[in-house]
Parts: sequence; structure tokens; C-alpha cells
Amino acid sequence: QVQLVESGGGLEQPGGSLRLSCAASGSIFVIYAMGWYRQAPGKQRELVATITSGGSTNYADSVKGRFTISRDNAKNTVFLQMNSLKPEDTAVYYCNVHLTVWNRGTGEYWGQGTQVTVSS
Repeated sequence: QVQLVESGGGLEQPGGSLRLSCAASGSIFVIYAMGWYRQAPGKQRELVATITSGGSTNYADSVKGRFTISRDNAKNTVFLQMNSLKPEDTAVYYCNVHLTVWNRGTGEYWGQGTQVTVSS
């Protein structure tokens, strides 16, 4: 069993900042890539940012220079620091983790989602 628990969403004004966290727990053998996706109402889920086990990062063009993804391997946690927020960042944000579970193999897991609303 693997659990991904997200936190840090909420309501923020344009130009403000929020920090999302996603902690993975359970019978985890190793974690590979971790990332964040988002889904706005009426739109498809889209990639926001990813980070490999070695620390290499990738960002959607729409968030480059504003968002920063990082991870704490000792705590199996991935973060998303979101600065200079815009109304178009409003969405449900999901963490995504690729990992291997003891005696069960490798798979992709999703968090439950956390709402981020940017509005004045």
C-alpha cells in the first residue's frame, strides 16, 4: 500500500505565493520521478513540473521562472513553490510519483489533489 498526502493549497491573491507538499508513505522500496500536474475546470490535466531522483527538473512553459519543484528524498516528499501566481494558475493540483513497492513492482501513483485558487 502507498499513500500520497498533499497539503498547502488554498486561496491566494494574484502575485502571491503558495507552497504545495506531497508526502509518500507505505511499503516503498525506491522512488524515481516525482511531479505535479494540474487540472482546471473544463480542461485536461496538464504537466506542471517534474523532478528526477537525481534532481533534474522539467517545467511547463507557463510556469517557468515562477514555480520551483524540489524534493526531500529522506522524507519521500516533493514540493512545489509557486510564486507570482496568476488567476490562470487556478486548478486542482495533483502530485504524481513513480516508485517501486516492496514485492509488488513499479507503478505510478497519484495524490488526492489540492485546490489552488488565485483571485482578488
